[in-house]
Amino acid sequence: MISHKFSVAPMLDWTDRHCRFFLRLLSKHTVLYTEMVTTGAIIYGKGDYLEYSSEEHPLVLQLGGSDPQAMAHCAAIAEQRGYDEVNINVGCPSDRVKNGSFGACLMAMPDTVAECVSAMRASVNIPVTVKCRIGIDDMDDYEGLSRFVSTVAGAGCEHFIVHARKAWLKGLSPKQNRDIPPLNYQRVYDLKQEFSQLQISINGGINTLDNAQAHLELIDGVMMGREVYSNPYILSNVDSTIYGAERQAISREEVVIQMTAYIKEQVYQGSKVWHIARHVLGLFQGQAGGRIWRRYLSENGTKRDASTDILLHACEKVVEAQTKARDFQASKVEC
Repeated sequence: MISHKFSVAPMLDWTDRHCRFFLRLLSKHTVLYTEMVTTGAIIYGKGDYLEYSSEEHPLVLQLGGSDPQAMAHCAAIAEQRGYDEVNINVGCPSDRVKNGSFGACLMAMPDTVAECVSAMRASVNIPVTVKCRIGIDDMDDYEGLSRFVSTVAGAGCEHFIVHARKAWLKGLSPKQNRDIPPLNYQRVYDLKQEFSQLQISINGGINTLDNAQAHLELIDGVMMGREVYSNPYILSNVDSTIYGAERQAISREEVVIQMTAYIKEQVYQGSKVWHIARHVLGLFQGQAGGRIWRRYLSENGTKRDASTDILLHACEKVVEAQTKARDFQASKVEC
C-alpha cells in the first residue's frame, strides 16, 4: 500500500509520461497519476496509452469509463503492466467526458460507480480508488456527497480523492470549473469525520506546502495540480516536509543534466524535443532568469531541428542572467 499523503493530480495533456519522469526527479515519495485514459483508448486504440518509465513509481492509472466489464478488463491490464493502483475518474466535467457517460456526471450514478468498483476489485489485487467532486449542478448538498461515498465504499473502495468544488456540467467550461465554483474544504473534512475508516484526500486550490500540511491535520492526503505544473520545484521539498525523509533536495542544475540525458534517449526512440521540454518551462519559476529560461525553451524547443541539449543551453542563459543580477546588486552595495 502506497502512502497518499501527497500526490500530483491527473491533468489532461499535462501529466504524460515525460512530465511524470521529470516530476519524479524532484520527489521520490510523491504519488504520480497518469492523465485520464479511457477504456476505449486502451481496448481499441492503436497506441500504447499505458507506457511509462520504471522510475515513475509510485504510479496510479486514472481510468475513464462507466461500463463495469470494460473497466475491470482495463484494470487487469493496468495491473499486468505494473501500475500500483487504478483510479476512477468521477470528477472531469468536459463535454467529451460527459457525452461518454463518465467523469463528473457519474456522481449522479453512484450505483454505476459501485458496480465498476466491484468488478474491478474482483479482477485485480491492486487498490481501486475514486476521484470525485463534492457535487454537480443542483446536487449540491452534503447528503448527496455522503450517499455517493457510502454507496461506492460499500463496493470496496477505501480511498476517495475529493476535489473540493462542485462541477457545473451545463454552462461552464472545464477551465471555468477549476475556478468559478467556490471551494468548500469543510465538506471534505466532514466527509472524513463521517467515514473515519476511509482514506480521504483533498484537492483544489492548494498551492503551498504550508497549505498542504494544514489540510493534513484533518484529512489523510493532499493532491496538488496546477501549482505543481507551473512551479514544479515545489516538489523538491515534499519528501522532507511532508514525508519526513532525510533527503537533500535535488538542485535545478542537476535536474537539467538528468533531463538532458532523458531527452537524448527519448529522441533516439522517436520522441520530439518539445514534447518533453514543454513540461520543464516552470523549473526556474520565481528565480532570476526564469523568464529567459521560458522564452529560450519556447522559441527554440518547437523548431524542427531543436537540439537535444536545449535545456543545457537555456541553463547557460539563466546562469548569465543570475551572474549579472548578482554583479548589479554588488555594485549597489559598493556605492
